[in-house]
Amino acid sequence: MARKDFYTVLGVSRTASPEEIKKAYRQLARKYHPDVNPGKKDTEERFKEISLAHDTLADERKRKLYDEFGEDGLQAGFDAEKMRAYKQWGGDSGAAFGRSGRRSSPNAGFNFEDLVGDLFRGGGRRASAGAEPGEDLEYGLDLNLLETIRGAEKTVSVQRPTPCPTCHGTGGRGTRRATVCPECQGHGQVQVGTVSFMRTCARCGGEGRLSAGNCSPCGGSGRVTTPERLTVKIPAGVDDGSRIRLAGKGAALSPGGPTGDLYLVIRVQPHPVLSRNGLDLSLDVPVKVSEAVNGAIVTVPTPGGDVKVKIPPGSQSGQTLRLKGKGVTDAKAHTTGDLYLKLMIQVPKVGGDSARQAAELLDQYYVEDPRQHLRL
Repeated sequence: MARKDFYTVLGVSRTASPEEIKKAYRQLARKYHPDVNPGKKDTEERFKEISLAHDTLADERKRKLYDEFGEDGLQAGFDAEKMRAYKQWGGDSGAAFGRSGRRSSPNAGFNFEDLVGDLFRGGGRRASAGAEPGEDLEYGLDLNLLETIRGAEKTVSVQRPTPCPTCHGTGGRGTRRATVCPECQGHGQVQVGTVSFMRTCARCGGEGRLSAGNCSPCGGSGRVTTPERLTVKIPAGVDDGSRIRLAGKGAALSPGGPTGDLYLVIRVQPHPVLSRNGLDLSLDVPVKVSEAVNGAIVTVPTPGGDVKVKIPPGSQSGQTLRLKGKGVTDAKAHTTGDLYLKLMIQVPKVGGDSARQAAELLDQYYVEDPRQHLRL
């Protein structure tokens, strides 16, 4: 079944700006994230679809390839220049090609197979015959709020599918009673993309048949799972839903073939007193009654260290003070948010007659009923 258009998946136009794409992804990711919808397989597939669309459209290079060639342009080793050359040379002219792949005229000596065979290989570096493109993996990574603000170094454990070293990815251990390969139906080649290009079948290696015996280490699947521990540097300023790409740390599907990428999806754990909105931070700051009435200089923690803050006389509970440039830094945009301090006046939890007398004395200084504007 054909995959949905990536722009349709995110609900944006083809001329959408990077900011519009990011905003649409965040809204959909919050709605369809597996953690919000545990056990719902359809929601999990929807989230993968959304993540793939965002990964493509948020990357300027990938987006250009997708706009020009569709998903064919995203395959490992795809050569855009050779594809353009093929189209210009006569890919749509309807000219006939012989079994040798050579066009009879007007370009004698031109090998069509060489051109097509290189379209999905890196320029100058040939992939091994039958090599399947690697597969991307996605893992959730839990971070606390301070780690996302300051940056961190984390060790993650991943399970990476790799070709079985015993059977070299074939899944068989013998040669007796060979059966027709179900992947290529015995032809030894499979179609690539939507333009009818053919490549060697990775499952049977171009033989068209599979051995009947199953490989014990991989159970006949041709794949084994290899655990790996990776040390990852988390850049400062990442937010909930951010994706960190580790190139070449995904799954390899055939011996000698390319390896996919690993994407770490950031999940931010809530902080008891500190919260984030974009690049701005908010912090609840307890204040004594005397400090609110008379004003004071208090020490307040920030992600960058303690700072001295002046509490104005007559401050009210819920009042906010702004510390410019003490929020989250966006290294790419070279901007930093602010830190907003929310004053929370605290009264003593215990007290005797003198405390009650002091409170009654304070009552004399209210010039109006503090609840006179309280209405529903």
